[in-house]
Amino acid sequence: MARYTGPKTKIARKFGEAIFGEDKNFEKRNYPPGQHGNARRRGKKSEYATQLMEKQKAKYTYGILERQFSNLFKKASASQGITGEILVQLCESRLDNVVYRMGVSTSRSGARQLVSHRHITVNGEIVNVPSYNLLEGDVVAVREKSKSIQAIEDSLASNSNVYEWLTWNSDKKEGTFVKVPARLQIPENIKEQLIVELYSK
Repeated sequence: MARYTGPKTKIARKFGEAIFGEDKNFEKRNYPPGQHGNARRRGKKSEYATQLMEKQKAKYTYGILERQFSNLFKKASASQGITGEILVQLCESRLDNVVYRMGVSTSRSGARQLVSHRHITVNGEIVNVPSYNLLEGDVVAVREKSKSIQAIEDSLASNSNVYEWLTWNSDKKEGTFVKVPARLQIPENIKEQLIVELYSK
């Protein structure tokens, strides 16, 4: 499956929440998409359907494809600790996600593009792999030649989010991935236990 490039509102409506951030269209029609809209009767979902929906929501939220997500789960399973929590932490430690969290881009898809187009450095070296896994203490910065890009400046100007596991220096346009966030610090509404149950079948 290739990466989804269709209307984001349609996906948000499917899950019943604005998983891609603020969305005026979602607020107007916050019911599942389809020809009959709200009038369509929907029976109770099976346990499998609920688990699958949660996995799909996590994948769309972080912009990760099936094989990548499956590999992340295997890595989380092999690690010591609670598998579901580690899975979400691995998603949060991706370079594209951290670039988004730092406010360099207004969306994860935008952050992924910035990384792919070589606008981002890690510890002074250009990294163009969005799935690059950051370690504690890694310094993420906007490349010197890219600091004047208007989209980056606009995004940083409108960003008001502060996360305990990240630091950001506006003057240098660089930040530090201080530590892997605890599950309670991650704001995403993902029931990771359902994903673990799905993969455990």
